[in-house]
Amino acid sequence: MQQGKGRRILLVEDSPVISLDTEDKLKAEGYFVVGPAYDMNAAIDFARNEQIDAALVDLNIRGQKSFDVLQILDERDIPYCIISGYADWTMPKEYEPRPRLQKPFDKDALLETVAMMADA
Repeated sequence: MQQGKGRRILLVEDSPVISLDTEDKLKAEGYFVVGPAYDMNAAIDFARNEQIDAALVDLNIRGQKSFDVLQILDERDIPYCIISGYADWTMPKEYEPRPRLQKPFDKDALLETVAMMADA
């Protein structure tokens, strides 16, 4: 198996095209994708209840900021990367130091970020 070694990555992304592409890239490297969560209810459920090694969380899910999901991940001490396609990265100070990926991101940036979180 490749670098992922079956690590479980939560994917919170409301765009099916980006979600499927990201999922394919992660699976090809040996990661197991939890989700993807396309809406806030699913994202919160997965973040709260699933076994997760790391997470990729879109900052804006169907018009809502994903801070509730990030808070759950923090409470569970699960590393995450915030992803967004918008230029506006406005967020509470506690989330500013977190890793970020600007969409569209390339495969190398994605895999490097996930490996840093999940394989640490």
